[in-house]
Amino acid sequence: MNATGTGLDLSDLKVRVIAPALARIGMDGAAAVNLLAGTALVESGCRRLVQDGGGPALGLWQMEPFTHDDIWNTFLPGGRMNGVVTALLSMRGNWPPASGQMTGNAFYACAMARLKYYRAPDPLPAASDAAGMCGLWKRIYNTSLGAGAADPQHVALFRQAIEA
Repeated sequence: MNATGTGLDLSDLKVRVIAPALARIGMDGAAAVNLLAGTALVESGCRRLVQDGGGPALGLWQMEPFTHDDIWNTFLPGGRMNGVVTALLSMRGNWPPASGQMTGNAFYACAMARLKYYRAPDPLPAASDAAGMCGLWKRIYNTSLGAGAADPQHVALFRQAIEA
């Protein structure tokens, strides 16, 4: 656990997992790295691989199996994303199958979380815009149905991710 008590060291996570995973699928850059670091921090505290309370969300990015499968079934088919599909398949192991990869394969889970943002029409906020990232997380990732809020507490977590 790092000095801030968040679980994984955010700087390490950004450099060793997030940046390489996003580069592998061609959706990298400082804004994307900071957004995914902040998302992991607000979703799991960078320490939970399954959802508190027994919910379905998995991995550091707390993606639900339905969302994972929906990306594969409705967004990735059709040829326009062939390069991304090839990269994802190279990251994904054979076991556990499908969405089960998100609990133990941080590269794959990060790439899938990036795809959730990518398929939305909203542009990424600037790499240093914690409030903008928090708002994007709430609209696209957590959605109106999620328990999260674009409030000062969550903005502070995105700021922490940016500064890591």
